Amino acid sequence: MTVATIGTFKHEENTTSFSAGEVIFKEGDPGDTMYIVQKGEVDISFEGKLLDSVGPDGVFGEMALVDSQARSASAIAKTECKVVVLDEESFKRHVHRTPFFAVQVMRVLAYRLRRMNEMV
Repeated sequence: MTVATIGTFKHEENTTSFSAGEVIFKEGDPGDTMYIVQKGEVDISFEGKLLDSVGPDGVFGEMALVDSQARSASAIAKTECKVVVLDEESFKRHVHRTPFFAVQVMRVLAYRLRRMNEMV
């Protein structure tokens, strides 16, 4: 699942890179950021099972940012990747500027929740 308004984030300065196989976060970790993939691919897993693979223009880590709870899944760089890092303040700013971004994040949340329910 991708975020069509990603063009909004092309010039975002808060980016970081991960090597293939690098753990970005683990299930249960505290979370206060979400990520938007600019380059590469990230695997999202829940209880050791692949939930989703996120490529360019896709988001992950959104659930912990929205509800301020621990990470509900793990994220591991499948390939070398570059991601935009959004904290709560940046997220709110982008939602305010581009309300459709919030709708797209909700769609990603719904998709992943349905996938998690299928696994249980």
